[in-house]
Amino acid sequence: MESQQEMAASLLKTSSMSLRTKLLHQTGLSLYNTSHGFHEEEVKKKLQQFPGGSIDLQKEDNGIGILTLNNPSKRNAFSGVMMLQLLEKVTELENWTEGKGLIVRGAKNTFSSGSDLNAVKALGTPEDGVALCMFMQNTLTRLMRLPLISVALVQGWALGGGAEVTTACDFRLMTRESEIRFVHKEMGIIPSWGGATRLADIIGSKQALKVLSGALKLDSKLALNLGMVDEVLQSSDETECLKEAQEWLNQFIKGPPEVIRALKKTVSSGKELCFQEALQTERDLVGTLWGGPANLEAIARRGKFCK
Repeated sequence: MESQQEMAASLLKTSSMSLRTKLLHQTGLSLYNTSHGFHEEEVKKKLQQFPGGSIDLQKEDNGIGILTLNNPSKRNAFSGVMMLQLLEKVTELENWTEGKGLIVRGAKNTFSSGSDLNAVKALGTPEDGVALCMFMQNTLTRLMRLPLISVALVQGWALGGGAEVTTACDFRLMTRESEIRFVHKEMGIIPSWGGATRLADIIGSKQALKVLSGALKLDSKLALNLGMVDEVLQSSDETECLKEAQEWLNQFIKGPPEVIRALKKTVSSGKELCFQEALQTERDLVGTLWGGPANLEAIARRGKFCK
């Protein structure tokens, strides 16, 4: 016999779910497939030709993951191999049931300068550009939808694709001297990893136009005023910044993983789904928690205080 929690969880997997709902709650599903002209394995083979750097993931016992963009000789620019590794790490995080929070950062006091120009030059056709666009949109959308409360820790520059990565996190923190710059227009293109869409959602369409056109430069003070970042950190030291970011994130992830993860899923649903679908998702998630261990323990604990 299935438990009530198992039965409620199975509701999230029924065939009556819309495609958007499935994408939001079932791990490993891509935004694009062959019907969109997207051939993932072909894209992966092309990206594999451009080595350099790595994406490092450290999973702490407190439920916080630390994802590091590590290519310091090129200011943490994304090589093709790093793009592949980012998808691998996101997939690993999707399956990390003990996880509650995530910090995305760059190595050596720099966030990321975007794409490695070697790969950009080699993948020069419109078809290559669209294929890479679909690949990175998929990866960063899955990063955004992780059932982890995420924060981008911006030190130094977050340029181009690096700026786009920051928008895939729930929150952003900056050091005083850091900058977020969407330099795509200067390269004769527009954001292609979903950054423009997410930026408009974060700061509004008017301010997004100003930022994307280059009229506004996002230093830490302006970014804070626009609501692009949530706090400017006191320290500029790499180790101290990470410690500050962990302490800042801790305020949001106190409690059992299943509760924190359900909270994040509910907010993601409210943001992306139509009202009725979001309500149904909230209902189903409640069914996985109500009467569960965390709920019963909290009720028992409060009962003691009421006596």
